Amino acid sequence: NPDERSVLEISKKILAYFNGTPSRIEFRPLPADDPKQRRPDITKVKTIIGWEPRVPLDAGLQRTIAWFRQHPPG
Repeated sequence: NPDERSVLEISKKILAYFNGTPSRIEFRPLPADDPKQRRPDITKVKTIIGWEPRVPLDAGLQRTIAWFRQHPPG
């Protein structure tokens, strides 16, 4: 998605969907090669094949969480 979001912002959104969970956000040192900008440039894919995201972040998270609830690992 071309919208810039921090990992912390996305993590907080995910935790909000699991209201009441004992999960928590854990902070660790960043790897040396960690990207400083988390906003991909989708110009090339948009130009070449006409693709652009259609699902907003919140809807995508809800769908993903629902899928994993129906298909637990293991």
